[in-house]
Amino acid sequence: MPLSEAEIGERLKSLPGWDLVGKAIQKRFSLRSFVPAIQFVNKVAELAEAEQHHPDIAINYNLVTLVLSTHSEGGVTVKDLALASKIDSIKI
Repeated sequence: MPLSEAEIGERLKSLPGWDLVGKAIQKRFSLRSFVPAIQFVNKVAELAEAEQHHPDIAINYNLVTLVLSTHSEGGVTVKDLALASKIDSIKI
């Protein structure tokens, strides 16, 4: 079940840099260069596969934008927030 905007806003307080954009949460990561950006995306991919929950990913040289939404639920759920937290713990 999708969370309300108020619930999402409250939970995003503990996830710096993540913002509610439409019916998804989004964050842009800035890495040193292209290769670290790809390494980061590969780690996100491994995590997403393990969770069976896959973000939309855009790579622009050293900038990686991740968008999380539970499409089957039509919005942001606890799965998205949990994955965002795990993504934030990735070290490159």
